[in-house]
Amino acid sequence: MAEKKTSAGRERAGATRLSGARAPSRRTAIIAAVLLVVVGWPVLSALFGGYERTGGGEIAVVRNGGFFDNNRIRQVIDPGSGRVWIGLYSQVHKYPAQQRFYTITSDAGKGDESGVDVVTVPSSDGVNMGIEGTLYFTLNQDHQALRQFDDKYGTRKFRSAGGDTYNVYDGDKGWSAFLDQIVRPVIDNDLRSQINSFRCAELVSSCALVQNSSAPRNVQAAGQQAQSNNGYIAKVQNAINTSLAADLEQTLGGRFVTNIHFNLVRITLPSKVQDAVDRAQAAFAQISEAQAKVATAKAEASANKARQDGYNKCPTCARIEELKALPQGITVYAPGNPNGPLLRDK
Repeated sequence: MAEKKTSAGRERAGATRLSGARAPSRRTAIIAAVLLVVVGWPVLSALFGGYERTGGGEIAVVRNGGFFDNNRIRQVIDPGSGRVWIGLYSQVHKYPAQQRFYTITSDAGKGDESGVDVVTVPSSDGVNMGIEGTLYFTLNQDHQALRQFDDKYGTRKFRSAGGDTYNVYDGDKGWSAFLDQIVRPVIDNDLRSQINSFRCAELVSSCALVQNSSAPRNVQAAGQQAQSNNGYIAKVQNAINTSLAADLEQTLGGRFVTNIHFNLVRITLPSKVQDAVDRAQAAFAQISEAQAKVATAKAEASANKARQDGYNKCPTCARIEELKALPQGITVYAPGNPNGPLLRDK
């Protein structure tokens, strides 16, 4: 009996030792799993996130962003690249590499600014005109210029028309906010400077209808001006293209945009001026209609006179024409009756 008790005690002691040996193994596995999640997963994410590529319509500026690294520009990735190593925790600023445009229009919802958006500037003779158009341009893809652009504008935020702030590389919203806050004032200033060099009638022919001049001369001037408006508009566009390129380079602090072209789409007059033009055109239309009636009456009178002269020279011809004018079915005709011709039907 004593031997059996001793053997049972030994078995229990052995089981206790085995249980104690297994317990540290479970704790070690749990600790290792936690460390893998806490430490290993971020490391793996950083390793896989250390690669970047660009699409066909974008170019990227990469800045250092590690825990112990500086924030200087590391590299520039050209459009349509493959996977490129950019380092751990680097920041990527992607910019548009294709042609961009900025639209100013009275058609709500189609312009870059919400609602009706028209630049109102005075002509040289003091008529306020609404200018609508589109500016086309391309971001300079030279690496050195792009680095300077990112240093100047990629490190700050811009307020949009809706009041929110965005980085210039935050997609279309960020790009639009940058254009509204930095580029739009330059466009407005150039339009004001160039439009102020032309008279209203040189850009809008109907202005000649309501300016100080006599009515016939107004009509003639409007007809002549309609033929030359396109030439003046082309001059405005060429002047704007030249001045915008210089002013944007000076304002932005570098040649950051290229291939600049402004397309002047439409010029509108103030509502009161346009109403006056409409009334003048209606009045001139009535004058033209009256003149046409006078000309018609003169032509008819001249024709009647010529006809009567012919009858005077040929009384028989007059009698023949008179008979032709009689109604159909007349059997008796008495032209000598003092009470009038005697007409009898069949």
